[in-house]
Amino acid sequence: MSTTSSSEDRRSRLAEQRRNLPDGPGVYLFRDERQKVIYVGKAKSIKKRVASHFSNPVTRGAFQMVDAIDGVEFILVSSETEALLVEQNFIKQYQPQFNIRLRDDKSYPYIAISMDEPFPRVYFTRERHRKTRLYFGPYSSAKRTRSTLETLGKVFQYRSCNGAEPGRRSGSPCLDYYIKRCGAPCVDYGVDRAQYMESIDGVRAFLSGRYREIERDLEVRMKSAAAAQEFEQAALERNRLAAVRSLLQKQRVASESHGSADVVAVAADGTDANAQVFQLRDGVLSDRQSFYLDNIQEGGIGEVAQEFLLQYYGEATVIPPQVIVQPEVEDLEPLAELLTERRGAGVEVRTAERGDKRRLLDLAERNARLALDQERLKAERSRQQRVVALDDLQEVLGLDALPLRVECFDISNLMGTHTVASMVVFEGGAPKKADYRRFTIRGGEEGVPDDFASMSEVLSRRLANWERQQDLSPHDPDRNESFATLPNLIVIDGGKGQLSAGVEALRGFLDRGVAVVSLAKRIEEVFVPGRADPIVLGHDTPALQLLQRVRDEAHRFAITHHRTRRDRAMTTSVLDDLPGIGEARKRTLLHHFGSPDAVLEATREQLEAVPGLPGKTARDLYTFLHRTRTGR
Repeated sequence: MSTTSSSEDRRSRLAEQRRNLPDGPGVYLFRDERQKVIYVGKAKSIKKRVASHFSNPVTRGAFQMVDAIDGVEFILVSSETEALLVEQNFIKQYQPQFNIRLRDDKSYPYIAISMDEPFPRVYFTRERHRKTRLYFGPYSSAKRTRSTLETLGKVFQYRSCNGAEPGRRSGSPCLDYYIKRCGAPCVDYGVDRAQYMESIDGVRAFLSGRYREIERDLEVRMKSAAAAQEFEQAALERNRLAAVRSLLQKQRVASESHGSADVVAVAADGTDANAQVFQLRDGVLSDRQSFYLDNIQEGGIGEVAQEFLLQYYGEATVIPPQVIVQPEVEDLEPLAELLTERRGAGVEVRTAERGDKRRLLDLAERNARLALDQERLKAERSRQQRVVALDDLQEVLGLDALPLRVECFDISNLMGTHTVASMVVFEGGAPKKADYRRFTIRGGEEGVPDDFASMSEVLSRRLANWERQQDLSPHDPDRNESFATLPNLIVIDGGKGQLSAGVEALRGFLDRGVAVVSLAKRIEEVFVPGRADPIVLGHDTPALQLLQRVRDEAHRFAITHHRTRRDRAMTTSVLDDLPGIGEARKRTLLHHFGSPDAVLEATREQLEAVPGLPGKTARDLYTFLHRTRTGR
């Protein structure tokens, strides 16, 4: 079938699908020719909203999306609120290319409280999948999150030790107890559980924004201790109260009568956008979050803000009674109904015309625009540095063209075991992580390291993969774009020996003009085929700095893969051979103890305390591990 005929069939099929769309509220999905969801939208009228995409694409991103649409699906719902909820779930499920997306949205930090433990811990995390734990966030800055934990530790004195049970094997309290950073629930002369839980309740109140409640409780405890002539405790409570008041006074931006609210503002410029969330709690600006967004369709402020609000409050653990947004945001009532349902109490979503909240909204807008300007300057500076580095690298290596695509290979093993290799890709001087690849070395004798043979094997496989890809069409599902792309420069981690092995294995690439060099770690020498002496570059030259970044990234990627294989091998022989321990329970054990070594060293009581592990299974595991270890 010709390309023209295929295009006509597509247009005819889309026109038929659009004619059959309903004139009612719901959610629609655009799929590409591979049936991948590329956009999810909601509308009061699905028919009219979908038609607007095809009739009026005004930006480059909108044109790209329309050109990529191969099919339209829809779900009819009973209300706009339900449409919002379905849209949010689909965006989270499919991560569509053309929807507004939080950059690195899976890595935002949270503060967690382990309520499933007798003496809960308060800790930093980037995961929030355990139903038995309380999570607060997401936060946009890991540094500020850790600083918040530091403040909370000083005021509420929760334990910092790891593990389900507090304390150390020695049975003595750690340094935190003596510097008044922990009440030492691990020893008899420390706090009991009821007292400890009062501190945890204080942490929860602080993270929930109930600041007046915290001030009132600390003041009551201070006066109570003073009345009982417990002057040391009264002084401690006084210091805590002073610390909290000092912190809050610096952040007080409105009178306490203004209560709690989130002030959300968005700035958009081309395919980039930034959202600012100012969290106002009891009249205190408790935090300012800054989120960078991918705005592929180059949508306006109202559209970007609405999609951001859906994603942000889909992950947020605390929703205030009021959300202040910009005038450009439409359909506030359905959003308010959705947030009310999530919060379990009334939520008002509105704009601000005057007063402190209007001032905060203006401040949030200015911060959003400033963040975009700074990001643009940073990106431009980084781009210029990459161009200089590529020009410099082309000159020092004598290349015919700029090395726009650089691939680097590294070998990782431990005394010849679990040997793996990594391939990392830099395009235009920046990492292209989607093209990274890992290899498990097949040849060689286990326990006998041979980096030359391993490098020769992995580079031979790289060339063979490229040759195989040339027989596949661009639309073939088996096509691998990373392997199908010809590099301009291949960097090998190593010296002359590794380079020689690489040149022999990559003869097919060399014949096609691909340059191959190696970078030795000792004094950062660059070895080039056919040249006896290495090229020694100054450590401040852009060319060497780029080569070092590529080499270091390949080393990091290889080490990560090697550790994964090694840990899997360390646990397979012990855990997989025991009846009752499957993949799920093995993950539970490793997540609870943190490492395979900790599982092997655990006592029977510690194994029995693992959440979700039956007592009999824990005892059988302890017996098996004990027998295995003593029989060696």
